[in-house]
Amino acid sequence: MSTTTAAAAQVQIAKDGPYLVSGSLPLSTEVIGANREGDSVAWKPGAKFPTQADCALCRCGKSAQKPFCDGTHAKIGFDGTETASREPYLRQAKRIEGPALSLTDADVLCAFARFCDPKGRIWNLVKRTDDPASRKDFLQEAFDCPSGRLVAWDNATGKPVEPDLEASVVLVEDPGKHCSGPIWLRGHVQVIGADGHRYEVRNRVTLCRCGASQNKPFCDGQHADIGFRSDSVD
Repeated sequence: MSTTTAAAAQVQIAKDGPYLVSGSLPLSTEVIGANREGDSVAWKPGAKFPTQADCALCRCGKSAQKPFCDGTHAKIGFDGTETASREPYLRQAKRIEGPALSLTDADVLCAFARFCDPKGRIWNLVKRTDDPASRKDFLQEAFDCPSGRLVAWDNATGKPVEPDLEASVVLVEDPGKHCSGPIWLRGHVQVIGADGHRYEVRNRVTLCRCGASQNKPFCDGQHADIGFRSDSVD
């Protein structure tokens, strides 16, 4: 994606309606891959959709044309009120210091992807980041967190350590939990609220697409509780 296109990419939230995506963002599906124990261990690429300059993605979870909006939100009286904090990430996050790297954790943003659990859990791995193997595992688990709840920090520079992600829109599928997950915005895409508020631009953000999140517009894992399924991949 060109710099110009990436800079123009944004998601405008329609009041009680869809996500209006602009900027010719690539749209695809990625699947949470698990090991024999059921742990989330890898992202697996899925279906790709034709790139459109603009599109409207379902936010209520009831469209018959998912992932795209078909107007069902108006018929069912969907309440898309944005209830999430508008404070910057670092004001919401707790910091856990490690010997070489540290971790910030804003648990309210958890999208229940579960990449943080294998190999002893990321909150324990951070305490062993002076060990090369543990540091590698720690960084991978932080990078795989789609919501940006978990961010690694280099103690020497004081800067975040982030994966290099193309500006794109990804639909998360979670076969391990028999459900479809959130919309994963990658690569610093601007999200604009229905009232015009410009949310903090971040490298990784997950937006609710089941309609049930109590932290709208962000995902809070409710898709797993309600067994949300996107028939776009059935």
